[in-house]
Amino acid sequence: MRRRSLTMVAGLAVLLACTVASAEVPRMDDGKPDFSGTYDITTLTPWQRNPDLGERTHFTQEEVDEIKNASYGRVQQAAAPLDPDRAALEAPTGDARDRGVDRSGDFTPGSYDFHWFDCGGKQCDLYQIDGQYPSSVIVDPPNGRIPEVSEAGKARRATLLPYYKAKYPGEAWWLEDGSDPYDNPEAQSVGDRCLYMGLTVPSQPVVYNNTKTIVQNDDQVLIVTEWMHWPRIVRLNSEHLPEDMRSFGGDAIGWWEGDTLVVETTNFIDFNAPHPPREGLKVIERFSPIDGDSLRYAFTVHDPDYVAPYSGEFPWHRSDYPMYEYACHEGNYSLANTLSGARALERKWVAKHGSPEAGEE
Repeated sequence: MRRRSLTMVAGLAVLLACTVASAEVPRMDDGKPDFSGTYDITTLTPWQRNPDLGERTHFTQEEVDEIKNASYGRVQQAAAPLDPDRAALEAPTGDARDRGVDRSGDFTPGSYDFHWFDCGGKQCDLYQIDGQYPSSVIVDPPNGRIPEVSEAGKARRATLLPYYKAKYPGEAWWLEDGSDPYDNPEAQSVGDRCLYMGLTVPSQPVVYNNTKTIVQNDDQVLIVTEWMHWPRIVRLNSEHLPEDMRSFGGDAIGWWEGDTLVVETTNFIDFNAPHPPREGLKVIERFSPIDGDSLRYAFTVHDPDYVAPYSGEFPWHRSDYPMYEYACHEGNYSLANTLSGARALERKWVAKHGSPEAGEE
């Protein structure tokens, strides 16, 4: 099967936008669409397609109902009263990121209550495009999944510091392997330090803070993502900054193709330490009006870390809900607790194994 390219996706988006009556789309004085406003991109549609679906691009209504019912069931279960006589939770074992329920079926304190998730306080849905429910945000490759990591990507990633251990043994493993991941706040990831998360370019629906704000004038488009406090300033009809001027979110320039705003972002640095330049990484995004209340957002990621580019699309719907600050951890208590916890684990490790310096001698 010939792979569907973003050109086809963008072409369809432009065609649909051109069929919308101009009176239905807010416009600037120069006639270009005015995308200014707040949008909610919350969805139950998965980012990548379930491999069992192969190249089936859409869900059946029965599958949609099943996904929605499962989501509502999780919310209802989380909101149900807990048994005050329930057994104490066991210490986490295995993958420290695998949290949600303990062995008795109760929710652990390792994550937020579902009330705080965007789908926790309201009934979420899967989005529709052209009256159908896509089975994934990713539309190209045809299997709806991110391509395999390339050999170049594997080699590059091997130079990065690990964000965390895949397994959590409950002891100061770093004293044994000689690393120092918890020596100071600056050694923590930019995510733990509330500086940046890789959810901004391209935009991704996530568990909360899915509102986006766009402010637009004739020369610039501002796209604000509160995860974490990342305003993207798209310079229209401009050139990219010099290659040595880089940031986590890259450098964005844009231009109009009919009613479609095209945004090209380059000049990234890796948000994983030691933050090397992301040579060759480029993201193309297209914002097209569906009607006066919705945008069609399409993107293609050209990343040498993968064996091929990948593309996706999903709607942005205008919202009356305000954008809330992504407060992250106010007062940086999390960082202080992380470092003090590391010191406690180090004391236990030394008491059990002896000083690592003494072992070297």
